[in-house]
Amino acid sequence: MAKKILVVDDAMFMRKLLSDILTKAGFEVVAEAGNGQEAYQKYKEFLPDVVTMDITMPEVTGLEGVKMITAEFPDAKILMCSAMGQESMVIDSVKSGAKGFIVKPFVAEKVIAEIQKLIG
Repeated sequence: MAKKILVVDDAMFMRKLLSDILTKAGFEVVAEAGNGQEAYQKYKEFLPDVVTMDITMPEVTGLEGVKMITAEFPDAKILMCSAMGQESMVIDSVKSGAKGFIVKPFVAEKVIAEIQKLIG
């Protein structure tokens, strides 16, 4: 059965890009969200195997979204995505509960490799 993925990014074109990469690789994108609050709601609704989470988003950031999800679902597999490959962001993401990190612009092979690592 295809692994279920929740794609979270405030930019629709980035969600589309990532969804296309994942779908072509055989994953099932079960939902998309535009900020951390939506991500939390969709996570509860769909219980995906992996979440790809942008860091910089309006209203509720990706870091806040990770904290909300992992507070209730400590085993959630969340992969942070950001154009900012700054070490502090990576460290903050991991401290917040993220299990991995990918940098934009996305390289399909790297995205898939990171997700494969998370789901074993």
